[in-house]
Amino acid sequence: MAATESTMLELGTQAPYFALPDLEGKLVCIDDFWQSSLLLVCFICPHCPFVRHVRPGLAQIANDYAERGVAVVAIMPNDLERYPQDGPEGMRREAEEAGYTFPYLLDETQSVARSYRAACTPDFFLFDAGRALIYRGQMDSSRPGNETPVTGRDLRTAIEAALAGEAVPAEQIPSIGCNIKWRPGNEPDYFG
Repeated sequence: MAATESTMLELGTQAPYFALPDLEGKLVCIDDFWQSSLLLVCFICPHCPFVRHVRPGLAQIANDYAERGVAVVAIMPNDLERYPQDGPEGMRREAEEAGYTFPYLLDETQSVARSYRAACTPDFFLFDAGRALIYRGQMDSSRPGNETPVTGRDLRTAIEAALAGEAVPAEQIPSIGCNIKWRPGNEPDYFG
């Protein structure tokens, strides 16, 4: 299983705007989360074994922090022509199986993934109340087959620090997962 690391977008970067359809076709935009003290943007997809491995932990993080003002939104960026299993039906099935309670959006043009410099699934971006990037990297060190339990430790540490008004740890380890399945000719230039 080939693995790609996240690009580690520069801390302090303002959250790029998005307005994408959810599983019911309703447009969800970043401004819909203006009341949230933190916003976690996750790039995920139904077929990736790395996502399948962490998705119960991701669902738990969203549930654990919802009442504390942390909003979570997931975005599916893969090319649907070559990966139709990642389309709305696959996304709906994944959301139901994993117990996602957050919006799951489709980035069919891949423009939002490009604006976040997303590279892999899963790829996590945590923004503060002013929507400045305070954490990007792995959820935890668990990977398919490494026998490390999924705890969400790295992401939870960042969330807890931010909620307490403390600095988020500066040491942040890239997320690792399947590369985003870019449409031919749409590959971003930020990999080389």
